[in-house]
Amino acid sequence: MTNTLTSGQTVFIQGAAATPYILVDAMTEVGKAAKYKEISVVHMHTEKKAGYTEPDCKGIFRSCSLFMAANVRKAVSEGRSDCIPIFLQDIPKLFYRRIIRPDVSLIQVSPPDNHGFCSLGTSVDCVRSALLNSNVIVAQVNKNMPRTFGDAIMHVSHIDYVVEANTPLPEHGGEAPTQEETKIGQLIAVNLVEDGATLQMGIGNIPDAVLGSLKDHKNLGIHSEMFSVGIIDLVNNGCVTNNSKSTHKGRTVGSFLIGNRKLYDFIHNNPSIEMLDIDYVNNTHIISLQPTMTAINSCIEVDLTGQVCSDSIGTKIFSGFGGQVDFIRGAAEAVDGRGKPIIALKSTTKSGVSKIVPILKPGAGVVTTRAHVHYVVTEQGIASLFGKTLRQRAYELIKVAHPKHRETLEKAAFERLKCMPKR
Repeated sequence: MTNTLTSGQTVFIQGAAATPYILVDAMTEVGKAAKYKEISVVHMHTEKKAGYTEPDCKGIFRSCSLFMAANVRKAVSEGRSDCIPIFLQDIPKLFYRRIIRPDVSLIQVSPPDNHGFCSLGTSVDCVRSALLNSNVIVAQVNKNMPRTFGDAIMHVSHIDYVVEANTPLPEHGGEAPTQEETKIGQLIAVNLVEDGATLQMGIGNIPDAVLGSLKDHKNLGIHSEMFSVGIIDLVNNGCVTNNSKSTHKGRTVGSFLIGNRKLYDFIHNNPSIEMLDIDYVNNTHIISLQPTMTAINSCIEVDLTGQVCSDSIGTKIFSGFGGQVDFIRGAAEAVDGRGKPIIALKSTTKSGVSKIVPILKPGAGVVTTRAHVHYVVTEQGIASLFGKTLRQRAYELIKVAHPKHRETLEKAAFERLKCMPKR
């Protein structure tokens, strides 16, 4: 690392379960020891400690998140790090158009096979676009990295420096869904997911709850920027076949993931899994081609007109745009006319505050506009917003709010709209 890093450079880091944290820690220590200056560190969601964002690295490193994780939120809120609001499908353009020019890329790959090909494993997303425009590529070769196919394959000759380190991959998930999350999963599965549908969903308890409620469905497909361990039982039970999809028939399509060892073992050397570039997987047109495209995404809050905030809590940036708009719009534009764009969330926070709100918090960002939203689902029911007036939308959303907040929301709706919400 000493020979490749210097002041003023831009360093790209692969993210999610593939975060090469051995290399990241080494970069941080080298930068501090050499007292380098103004190194830009660009990445999507990364795992483990982001030491380069700590106060003692101010002036040495400055992180720039393309989708924020918990490990950099404090640094962003305190002004030591940056973030770029951007749709996932557009991130590769930053590299291809040379808006971001990595001097060094830090990645993690599987060991090379007999032909010399490694795999990017769990995280393809924007990595290939970054590598194609990097001057130097440093790779952690890890036997624990699953070998995946599609756009994940790269020849070892393209790597400039190799570090062998068989560290365990970060793991997430395994928590049982709450009663509310289970109800949301059931409502979506029973009422909105059809046999033969193509699904997009992220990771977390609500997507897992939906997957857990699909065991009686048939011939489902997966085309999603990420997926979780919940698909394994559906594949093994014959519920997910991918045979009705218009493209990549018989293949589960993803771009990056993070889960547990069971998921990593499932995707390893599995020819039915294709890990593809994010500008393809999240391309709105490609999404719209899938049969009965059903996109399930979550958020932080929804106002009474249907505006969705997903990336901030007031002015405090929490995550990023991610793939929500890519898939919500792609499902809405489905060429077969049967797409279902769904926003799913619990009706209240852990402290009992309503997530259906009269207006978004001051400074909150609108990720998904009121015109994008078709369905909003809470444990209280399903709100159908497409084609509805503002007062009809308010009626639908109050109906799925927690009962203890409905009267307050009705009063707020009247004050805002100067009329009562109505079906």
